[in-house]
Amino acid sequence: MKLSMTRDQLLKPLQQVSGVVEKRQTLQVLSNVLMVVEGGQLAMTGTDLEVELVARHELTADASNGRITVPCRKLLDICRALPSTAMVELSLDGQRLLLRSGKSRYTLSTLPANDFPNLEDTLSGSLSMTLSQKSLKRLIDKTSFAMAQQDVRYYLNGMLFEVTEGRLRVVATDGHRLALCDAAISGQVIEKTQVIVPRKGIQELARLLSDDDSDVTLTLGSNHLRVTVGAVTFTSKLIDGRFPDYERVLPKGGDRVLVAGREELKSSLQRAAILCNEKFRGVRLQIAGDQLKILATNPDQEEAEEELQVEYSGKDLEIGFNVGYVLDVLNALQGAYTKAILGDTNSSALIQDNDDEQSDALYVVMPMRL
Repeated sequence: MKLSMTRDQLLKPLQQVSGVVEKRQTLQVLSNVLMVVEGGQLAMTGTDLEVELVARHELTADASNGRITVPCRKLLDICRALPSTAMVELSLDGQRLLLRSGKSRYTLSTLPANDFPNLEDTLSGSLSMTLSQKSLKRLIDKTSFAMAQQDVRYYLNGMLFEVTEGRLRVVATDGHRLALCDAAISGQVIEKTQVIVPRKGIQELARLLSDDDSDVTLTLGSNHLRVTVGAVTFTSKLIDGRFPDYERVLPKGGDRVLVAGREELKSSLQRAAILCNEKFRGVRLQIAGDQLKILATNPDQEEAEEELQVEYSGKDLEIGFNVGYVLDVLNALQGAYTKAILGDTNSSALIQDNDDEQSDALYVVMPMRL
């Protein structure tokens, strides 16, 4: 194997796959990146057995074919340390990878390419669809904060992808709050399909995506999700479990509607949160007429009180929420005004943008007893 390229051309695919490579692995080969030179193209692969990333780069200079695995972090650190305009030459010297750049010379250990695990090349029972990179990034950005972390209900430690005719819906919940967002897709969908993508897969996918209008291809298999973003292919194993029936959780029949300026409400909650109980993070909302009062107390008997003007229809209400959960929702929303549909003191709140065009994202926050 032999190839020559600029430092930046080598660094970009290496950075794209490095996020999934763990420093400390039970299998040494998983700390390595697989490099394959074939047909004038360099393909780099990183995996942790759950998520696999393959980044490709077309080589302009002559290259000889070959396959080898090299330590990912060491190669990345060397590339970062080289001058941005440097040319890099890579070649195999027996069981070592030789890297030359100007007067610098590095020799790295290698492991055979055959030792490197790869996820399925062809996805069984696959269903393909396309949507813009920007849309997929928006779906993840709007909902990923609500995923559970290390929950014993393992199916909550990820995000539901639900595909129906012309729509992709993503849903995340940790049992205390729920986030849901829709986007249009193109592709033939015969029946509703649901898969759960693990948390780490979602985080790596979010790193890859940008606010770009270029198309990405999603392929859902029975055990894997594959996303092709430009020259990068992302593959993730799926969580084998049944996601809760989220539609049953969406509050129905709420007869109290509150509309407030999003930034004003957010600022008031942030200030009140300074004096709320650090363990439970609860704040009390008192709504009467067009007046919203936010109250917070802590075990030191300190108190915070905030008042703001809102539009409200319905009977007076006093209800408690985890302030962190409400702030997460307000950060995910974008409209100037936020609408909350409320029931009684024990009913969850349904929160969304007040602007109809932005309302493809819905949030549910459970109340707290204070």
